[in-house]
Amino acid sequence: MKKFIIACTAVIIAVTCWMFVSDRIGSTLSFNMNKEVKTFTTVSDKEILVDTGNGMEPFEIRGVDMGVGIPGHFATDYAIDKETYLRWFRMIKDMGANCVRVYTLLQDDFYDAVWEFNHDNPDPLYIIHGVWIDDYVLYSHRDAYSKDFLNEFLRDSRILVDMIHGNKRFSLGEDLGSRSYTKDISPWVLGYILGVEWEDTTVAFTDHMQEERDSYEGKYMRTTEEATPFETMLAQVGDKIIEYETEKYSSQRLIAFSNWPTTDPLEWNQTVEWYFRKFEQVDVEHIKTTDEFLSGQFASYHIYPYFPDYLGFMDVLGMKIESREEFTDEDGTFNSYRAYLTAINAHHTMPVIISEYGVPSSRGRAQSDRNTGRSQGGMSEEEQGKALVQCYKDIMASGCAGSVAFTWQDEWFKRTWNTMAYTDLTKTCYWSDYQTNEQYFGILSFDPGEVESVCYVDGDVSEWEETDIVMETDTMSLSCKYDEKYVYFRVHKDDFHFGNETLYVPIDTTPKSGSTACDGIAPLFEQEADFVLIISGREDTKILVQERYEALRAMYSQRVYGEDAYLNVPEKDTGKFVPIHLMLQVANNPSFEITPEGFESAETFDTGTLTYGNGNPDSADFNSLSDFIVNGDEIEIRLPWSLLNFYNPSEMVIHDDYYENYGIEGIEISEMYAGVGTDANVQFPIKMGTVELKGWGTNPTWHERLKQGYYDLQELWKDKD
Repeated sequence: MKKFIIACTAVIIAVTCWMFVSDRIGSTLSFNMNKEVKTFTTVSDKEILVDTGNGMEPFEIRGVDMGVGIPGHFATDYAIDKETYLRWFRMIKDMGANCVRVYTLLQDDFYDAVWEFNHDNPDPLYIIHGVWIDDYVLYSHRDAYSKDFLNEFLRDSRILVDMIHGNKRFSLGEDLGSRSYTKDISPWVLGYILGVEWEDTTVAFTDHMQEERDSYEGKYMRTTEEATPFETMLAQVGDKIIEYETEKYSSQRLIAFSNWPTTDPLEWNQTVEWYFRKFEQVDVEHIKTTDEFLSGQFASYHIYPYFPDYLGFMDVLGMKIESREEFTDEDGTFNSYRAYLTAINAHHTMPVIISEYGVPSSRGRAQSDRNTGRSQGGMSEEEQGKALVQCYKDIMASGCAGSVAFTWQDEWFKRTWNTMAYTDLTKTCYWSDYQTNEQYFGILSFDPGEVESVCYVDGDVSEWEETDIVMETDTMSLSCKYDEKYVYFRVHKDDFHFGNETLYVPIDTTPKSGSTACDGIAPLFEQEADFVLIISGREDTKILVQERYEALRAMYSQRVYGEDAYLNVPEKDTGKFVPIHLMLQVANNPSFEITPEGFESAETFDTGTLTYGNGNPDSADFNSLSDFIVNGDEIEIRLPWSLLNFYNPSEMVIHDDYYENYGIEGIEISEMYAGVGTDANVQFPIKMGTVELKGWGTNPTWHERLKQGYYDLQELWKDKD
């Protein structure tokens, strides 16, 4: 008996040790050695084939990307529940999409929802699943063969395989607890897109540090003689995930490796390398599959019409285009997007999927598309919808096998390089920053308010209360209210003649600076204002900022103005007020204007000029970019929080004095001041009243709303079915 107990204990210890080790090295005890390997996906030349019940047939991937963010939560909170996923899946199917692409390992609610939605559904929603690389690892000193890069990449790939087969217990992170993944969703997982948008320096560093690792020969994937060390790493990861799923589950599915223009395989001339830092390539044509891999490989790219900037010059920067006329629209516009897509597709022998495309419907902009006008922000929801449709048409016209629109939902937590210094990045999920374009790629909007917003700028002032009044005179009054996205103002002016008279709204937020004078522009103010809203006409209504409080100057003065802002500090009470601009991402190229001072002036985007229109989504003439509207003697205005230099409005934190802190720091306020006056305020300063400010902390309110892009894609895709 004693020997039996010892033997049993030894077996248990051995099995436990094997389970621990095998999970880390990727080995598995297979009980399916003679079981037939099955797949419901394959490729034929440049087509993807899927067995949806009638054998292998051509299948156009027509999908939408889905993130993991909702208001009040960061992505790592995994806060979306199963009921929300189920509701979203129904909406996505009704839009005409046939698949959803996700980027990383998710909580069990997602996989449970996929199973529940699909298991008795003759028209299922397919999944394309990604394996993420941590940004900290990708943007570090590590190369792709470092343990916490390659080993984690392999480990997450194995975890994903077990998850989709409903065979895993796993914790996504601290405080999230262990989750049970028991639902087998593999019948609806088309394939994997492995990796992320590769950082070019990581690729270059890997190729430099690991020169000897330029070949791989696996059972399912191998490299060609032209392969680089980075591509060899990808081949190894792809081979291992196929091997793991084949041996453990006798199953295979499509494989792709993520890519984007920064590391595209096309040949550009030295001008692009010099001015646009295009110095690395990742070419999946150097990765081949063996006959043991029954499913197939496709090429995956994230391609947007505005990025990279050199797409606008592709016909003069070394890209061979047989016929420029082929990519010239009827109005004479050179469609650089379609030209680039066509070049990418022509390069490959395998199917090409554009797994991200789209434009954001944000007020702020980070990059302009110099040809087609489909820019990274500064586009209305109507323009976003049209751009999504045109991008899709360009993708399919280029010969690609499918596309995935970016993205399903807006994500408040996101950041953008040209606004991230202006906001508290630890609190972004608690408010909606309309100046940050990355938050507005979704076709599903999250608007403030549990059912409706506190105010709509539509000319109807019925939602305004007496308690909203900030200041008033015999002929004028100013009211104010706010929510998680905007500060709203209502101006009443007796006998107002819009376009023939000018109103001035001074706004005082920071106690550190400001001026009672706006030199040569406006009358005097009762208090030291930091901003002046000038209501003049449909085209020239704008908001100015005191030069001392200009965020662009504090962060980008060298590039924009050719001087060090901290060596040329404006006075705290300067009366100079300047337009508000956002930095744009453009290369250091010869198209820059050479100023008399001799420096290359960077391009900026005018974000201080206000747009006239109706901001109510229920209105027939709705314009999502509307900032103000006039109805007789009533004017309604809405200003994004960050346009007023709020660092974190959920706690009412604004920018502190830049020149005391040598950059942007936060300072909390409990009130601001505002007033309204006309040119008649010459003898007496414009009266200003108090706006009490109280944040909402970590509990924002929000409700869902479908944007125009949803209905535009629905109409397009339904017509194709």
